[in-house]
Order: sequence, then structure tokens, then C-alpha cells
Amino acid sequence: MAPSVEPRDDAKTEREKAIDDWLPITSSRNAKWWYSTFHNVTAMVGAGVLSLPYAMSHMGWGPGITVMVLSWIITLYTLWQMVEMHEMVPGKRFDRYHELGQHAFGEKLGLYIVVPQQLVVEVSTCIIYMVTGGKSLKKFHHTVWPNATDIKLTYFIMMFASIHFVLSHLPNFNSISVVSLAAAVMSLSYSTIAWTASLSKGVQKDVSYNPSGTTPTDTTFNFFNALGDVAFAYAGHNVVLEIQATIPSTPDKPSKKPMWKGVIFAYIIVALCYFPVSFVGYYVFGNSVDDNILITLEKPNWLVAMANMFVLIHVIGSYQIYAMPVFDMMETFLVKKLKFAPSFKLRFTTRTLYVVFTMFIGMTFPFFGGLLGFFGGFALAPTTYFLPCIIWLAIRKPRIFSLSWCTNWICIILGVALMIVAPIGGMRNIILSAKNYKFYQ
Repeated sequence: MAPSVEPRDDAKTEREKAIDDWLPITSSRNAKWWYSTFHNVTAMVGAGVLSLPYAMSHMGWGPGITVMVLSWIITLYTLWQMVEMHEMVPGKRFDRYHELGQHAFGEKLGLYIVVPQQLVVEVSTCIIYMVTGGKSLKKFHHTVWPNATDIKLTYFIMMFASIHFVLSHLPNFNSISVVSLAAAVMSLSYSTIAWTASLSKGVQKDVSYNPSGTTPTDTTFNFFNALGDVAFAYAGHNVVLEIQATIPSTPDKPSKKPMWKGVIFAYIIVALCYFPVSFVGYYVFGNSVDDNILITLEKPNWLVAMANMFVLIHVIGSYQIYAMPVFDMMETFLVKKLKFAPSFKLRFTTRTLYVVFTMFIGMTFPFFGGLLGFFGGFALAPTTYFLPCIIWLAIRKPRIFSLSWCTNWICIILGVALMIVAPIGGMRNIILSAKNYKFYQ
């Protein structure tokens, strides 16, 4: 099947240009390099960072440090590949992940390979952020007003969703840049609070660094789930091409240069967030740490309340970053396939229904720790760890046993192993949590 390449900009009809100018991914191409920094930080650093000490408690020092550092290196490499492939065809930009997949595997097969995975990633991430936002709001309320009447988590998730009923109607990536910048600043802030507050507490009495689990079976499944937590933490690749699409590009100044500059700065910030939180949190609390380190940090109250508010602001931005490509897919399908006229009413209806859907699922299944592990392995591992490598091999065709060929195959093997084992641990945790769960508590 021949690869599909869309017509060049000058070959597009007036209607196609008008649709592209309306769709959220292609409507604005005037972003600066630093936009890619805070968009990528907001996309990657999120709920996942708070579960990393918990993941470390299931892996132990040696495997934990190895997995954390290796994931940072592999995902930086695969992100570089995607940035490079954005404009690999002269006169053509792959503005969306599935367009790159279609170029590599053919129009239909590329769509079937990429779109389901990307949708699972982005929708599940939005659901998880609904839960995270609600839990952070509840923790903030409980910390500031400890004697107040207990309010169900369901209501806090609804409060969090109400913000998105407004923000979701911002038209494109550049219009949410202020929200994304605030979210990126918050991520660095609450990460710093998490590890400095942990360090100030000092190593706890009777701390144990043995991987948690009462039986060898428990320990094994917990290790699998921890791999999913780490995979979730490094998930920013599903929106990277969509972010790069907002940067202007000319033959003399391709978008990959400012994009890569932004990515480097983003990954430095990611390292400053992830490694101290993971290693210091585990060092202080050992295997007694909770699946959200802010729960373990009970005092000082004002600091824990502030950190939870920072998390809340950050996941507001993260939700929008992951929702925007979904909005783009829905709106593209409606106006290009079903021939709806681009309009505010269409956009308002589709986006409102999406927020309602993610809110309802989040309220119904708020298994935070298990959700991270399950979706981290099942959905995020392919699109982050090895699908870019497969696309690179399919398009670039490096010489067999060359450095590029070997590097890509190593990433593919590790990524496939992660995709197989991580959801097993995550699903087991969800089942164990569900045993004692009552709906809408």
C-alpha cells in the first residue's frame, strides 16, 4: 500500500484551507520555541510525578534508578525522532501523530494503528486528570478545613469539571498557552515542595527499602504496576507533533530547530521534577509511601494545601493539552467526513459532551494508582517508547546492525515488554481496589 501524502498547501482548495484555519491544531502557527517548552512540560509532568516514590517502593533502589534514568533517555530519543520526522517530506508537515503513521504504514493501516492508541492515551489521561483534580481539591479542602463536613469525591470531580466547561471552548493550542505556562510553573513548584518537604522530615524511623509486597506474587505484580506508573510519567509524545504544528516553518528555518530547543529545556525541567521527587521521597519514607506523596506529607498543613492547589492548577492545563488533539479529531471527522459546517455551535456541543463523558467516567472509576499503571503500560508505552522507533525504521530504513538500527530495536523490545507486563499489575490493583469500592462515594 503506497504511503499517503496530503496535497501541498498551494494545492488545497479554498474550503480545505478554511477548514484548516478553523481546526484547533492548524489554525495558528505563530508559536515561539518556549511555547514548546511549557506545552511539553505540562503534557509530561503531571499526576505521574506524585506516584513515582510509590513506584520506587515497588522496585527498590537498583531497578528503580535504572528504570527512571533509562526511561528518561529512551523517551528523549523517541521524542527527537518525532521532531525530526515532522517535516521529513519537502513541502509537507505531519501536524498530527496519525498523519505520520499514515505516511509510514499507508493511509488506512496507519490510521488503524495510531488513532485507537492515541485516543486511548488522550481520553484515559483526561479521565485520570479528572480524578486527580478532584482528589487534589478534596485534599485541599480537608487540609484547610479539617473539621468541615465531609464532601464526596464525586462532587469535587464535578467542581473540577466545571472549569473545563469554560476552558474547553478556547479554540486552539496557542489560545491555551497562558494556562499551559501556569501549569508548567505549578509542576516545578509542587515537585519542589514534595521533595523539599520530604527531606525536611528526615528519614523515618524503621524505614524499609525492601520492595513492598507480602508475598512474592504481590511483589512481582507491584513491580509490573510500578513500570506502568513510570511509563505514565513520561507520556508527552502523543501531543508532540500537534505542539510542533503551532510553530512557524520555512525551508530556511524549519520548525524542528525551535521545537528541539524547547524540548531540551522541557526535559531538563522534567529531570528536575522527577528525579528529586522519586529518590528523595523513597529515601525518606521507604516502602511506606502512599501512591500520592502529598498524602504521605500530612504536615505542615499550609504547605500541603499549597502543593495540592498547585497540582490542581497544573492538571487544569494538562487536561486541556491532552483534550485539544481529541477536539481536533472529533471536529475533523465532523467537518471533513460528515460535511458539517464549521461553527461555534458544533464546537460547543462536541467539546461540552467530551467534558461530560470524562467527568462521568472519572466519577465512576476513581482508582488512581491502578489507573496509572494500567493505562501507562497498555496505551502510553507503545506511543511513547516504541511506535516512533517502528515508524523511523519504516521510513528511514537504516542499515541492518548499524547504531541507529540497533538502538531502535532495543527501544522496541523494551517498550513491548513494558506494554505486556505493566497492564497486568495495573489491572490487578484495579480489581483489588474494586472489591471494597462503592460507586459515587
